Amino acid sequence: MISERKAKDRGRTDWGWLDSRHTFSFGEYFDQRQMGFRSLRVINDDRVQAGAGFGTHGHRDMEILSYVLEGALEHKDSTGGGGVIRPGEIQFMRAGTGVTHSEHNASKTEPVHFLQIWIVPDARGLAPRYDQQTFDAKAAREGFVRLAAQGGEGGAIELHQDVALWMTRLGAGDARVHALAPGRHAWLHVARGSLALNGHALEEGDGAAVSGEPQLELSGKGEAEALLFDLG
Repeated sequence: MISERKAKDRGRTDWGWLDSRHTFSFGEYFDQRQMGFRSLRVINDDRVQAGAGFGTHGHRDMEILSYVLEGALEHKDSTGGGGVIRPGEIQFMRAGTGVTHSEHNASKTEPVHFLQIWIVPDARGLAPRYDQQTFDAKAAREGFVRLAAQGGEGGAIELHQDVALWMTRLGAGDARVHALAPGRHAWLHVARGSLALNGHALEEGDGAAVSGEPQLELSGKGEAEALLFDLG
């Protein structure tokens, strides 16, 4: 079964300096039917104006990933973790027992477009942690690249949850297949461009929940970039 979540149906927060689209309930946007999928709790599609950002605020007991599509995002947190991430990188913060952090557009002249992803961990009170990695852009053009996984499998960012996050980039006519083991589920988010998932046409910002399917078959309709969550 594949259930689509269209970009136009997402929640929205517009504070002027921030334009955020919420795949699942977040902040002032609440929809009882959209509280996440499995352990995937948040996908926020954020655009932040030049020189602006989120001031210092706190989180706990959450696995938080940031994925930049355009521009540069600066992160600082109370563990001493921090850095600037750009397209081709992924950043991770384990909030665990409690972390304060800030995120700002690293540019004074250009906007930043990024995805913020929250995954509910399999245990509470974990030690906070920060990580930042570059992924293989060439490999993403040829197949799926693993960005994060339970236990850091394959050298990916370590997650404390039965989730593997993959990404791929497709051109027109490109095809990808990802097998789903029995009893597993998936969420696909189209970060940019357009593609087909098992025959379902999806555009930028669209998502889809997948259950009871033996595999995900992606085909590019043009240049496209997608994140695939393989979920227990």
